[in-house]
Amino acid sequence: MASFNCFALAFLMALSFASIHVGVAARHLLQQPQTPSLLKKTFPPLPSFPKPSFPKPSIPSFPRRGVLPPLPSRFPSGPKAILPPLPSIPSLPQIRTTIPSIHFFSPPLSRSTP
Repeated sequence: MASFNCFALAFLMALSFASIHVGVAARHLLQQPQTPSLLKKTFPPLPSFPKPSFPKPSIPSFPRRGVLPPLPSRFPSGPKAILPPLPSIPSLPQIRTTIPSIHFFSPPLSRSTP
């Protein structure tokens, strides 16, 4: 497990250093002066090819709306599923909400003087 952690840490460090170098290179390219348009290479236009003609697919004919029989208004009922009763859940023990007093921290009892 420790070797996997070391590998994962090394991978993340390599990935972060690579992204830093990419960012520095992009900034360097953006800070260079723009080249005049005369020095830019012009590419010839792409040739245009005629579009091939494919055969049209045959679309099946669907039945019209009035041809289908209407759906039944009541569906037949299937067998009723009878489930066994759920087991009873045992009651949870009561949790005390009062804090017991600690006699060590309570103030000493006062002695009454007669």
